Amino acid sequence: MIRVQREDFDSGAELARFSQGKTSVGGICLFVGLVRDYIGHDPAAGTPVQAMTLEHYPGMTERQLEAIEAEARKRWPLEDALVIHRYGRLEPGDRIVLVAASSAHRDAAFEACRFLIDWLKTKAPFWKVEHTQEGDAWVEAREADEDAAKRWE
Repeated sequence: MIRVQREDFDSGAELARFSQGKTSVGGICLFVGLVRDYIGHDPAAGTPVQAMTLEHYPGMTERQLEAIEAEARKRWPLEDALVIHRYGRLEPGDRIVLVAASSAHRDAAFEACRFLIDWLKTKAPFWKVEHTQEGDAWVEAREADEDAAKRWE
């Protein structure tokens, strides 16, 4: 299931809905991405972030996320998959994305969840602007994200 929304989500409630009645599932892997309060890898050296705005192209975004989910289902024996991605202005600490994968066995759930977030980061049409005291800046693609996605090709 794919949802692209402005509204926040409750991770616990989503997990409860996602797992309800699925007695053949042996494992669920869940990832929740948050807005950091700094730019970079080192919180002490990073530029403070006041907010982030995420934009997307409605219709295209959902189709691309559905294609990513379909690819995960081809690669692993999944019981189910869920991707919720927010857009709009978000503050540090806000939830951006939830990715979940369930399977009879934990390895498939872990691998599929990792694949979903890696491909989402590089192949889904979202654009991010970070708002700092110095001004606004579009977020460029990161080489580390590209490298993570390449491992699945």
